[in-house]
Amino acid sequence: SAGTFVSVGTQGGGQEMVNLTAMPFFAHLGLVFVPLGYVEPKVFTYDETHGASPWGSGTFAGPDGSRTPSDLEKEICVSHGKHFAKITSKLAA
Repeated sequence: SAGTFVSVGTQGGGQEMVNLTAMPFFAHLGLVFVPLGYVEPKVFTYDETHGASPWGSGTFAGPDGSRTPSDLEKEICVSHGKHFAKITSKLAA
């Protein structure tokens, strides 16, 4: 299985396109893509800028790359990891 954590410079910087273009590569390797989906409500908060989407976890690094992942982005990433583990354990069973 495969999931993604994407880091791009700015909003609209291609985070969803990275996930879309990764899927054929995953399929070529025989991997199942496990997106974040709609399991984490924090993805849909507008309280602060974050790089997550239903496609996967992510962060905005800023135009110069100096921004580090926020606590919110890290929390969403942990949720994605738990979701990933749940799905892959079902696939392995």
